[in-house]
Amino acid sequence: MTDGTTVGNIVITGGASGLGAAVARAVEKAGGTPLVIDRQDPGEFPWEQADIADPDEATRAVHALTERVGGELHGVFTAAGTDRCGRFEDVPAAEWERVVRVNLFGTAAVVRAALPALRRTRGRVVTVASTLGLRALPDATAYCASKFGVVGFTRALAAETAGEIGVTLLVPGGMHTAFFDDRPAQYRPAPDARLNRPEDVAATVVFALTQPAGCEIRELVVCPSTETSWP
Repeated sequence: MTDGTTVGNIVITGGASGLGAAVARAVEKAGGTPLVIDRQDPGEFPWEQADIADPDEATRAVHALTERVGGELHGVFTAAGTDRCGRFEDVPAAEWERVVRVNLFGTAAVVRAALPALRRTRGRVVTVASTLGLRALPDATAYCASKFGVVGFTRALAAETAGEIGVTLLVPGGMHTAFFDDRPAQYRPAPDARLNRPEDVAATVVFALTQPAGCEIRELVVCPSTETSWP
């Protein structure tokens, strides 16, 4: 159990880039150990290569990282995510379903694998939804379905594990990351869009991870002041 000031050992999915990488650096700066699951090598932190769309890979990676730290796992942060924009009937089924597998099923698989260790330490889970997990937009059926699912999963998990582990739902708005890079132009933020720095969002994650046992931050909405997808 952390004492409200220390972070401990934190599994971070998608920790090689974007928000995940920012949280990994913030955890290290706060004195914790980031344990990264990603398809790419983060370069500076302990990691396991895995595609969390595959629940067996996700489970193996969590167990391997937990073993590296002697079974002492204090938190999970599920940053790994993907998207496929377009009208529902125009997005190939396999690509649509991969978004749900990564964003929702991957989140659930990682949390499921980590639960026994987290219960031992009264650790914490911070999941990553989106403002599009609260508000639906066109051409985003896969992403909205997955992130609405993360919202429901996290709220139910918090109710189910109350008093055993801490559970926080993070709802971020747009950030300056590579997330938008591969999108067609019409699905990218406007050149003058104000987006948050991932480092600033990462600071809120560390805040949630370092609350004392029994003090719960159930949900955090962290978005630019001009976010168009919230409220």
